Amino acid sequence: MFPAGLALYEIPHTMEQCSTISRSRTRACRIYVQLRDQILALIGRGLLKPGSQIPTMRQVAVALRIDLNTVQRAYAELERDGVLTKIRGVGTFVTEAPPPPKNVRKALQDFAFRVAGEARGQGIALDDLAQALAKLAERGA
Repeated sequence: MFPAGLALYEIPHTMEQCSTISRSRTRACRIYVQLRDQILALIGRGLLKPGSQIPTMRQVAVALRIDLNTVQRAYAELERDGVLTKIRGVGTFVTEAPPPPKNVRKALQDFAFRVAGEARGQGIALDDLAQALAKLAERGA
């Protein structure tokens, strides 16, 4: 269900391949943050499309050998941020594109500040981030 190819976890294409999942032990940030960020990266790269169903929290917890509460926290944050939608008894899905916010300029500025802060926290120069975003825009991502 999750595409493969990210550094923090080796996420398989199907849950049958879950035995290949591993967690980075060298990364200092909390596990739920690693999981949340990886899901966001998969969405950002277009590997998880709007409407895509993602593995259940229990499947992820078992596959990664982490506590279910850790996965629940990551999923809850993504749901709170409007990235995921949980449908009771059906599953968890990548949210369809939401309508634009009423104050687009303020929302964009707030988002830019959050991304800039996270980039600085990871030692990424803002110029490098801007170049990477420009390349994404060129590809139509």
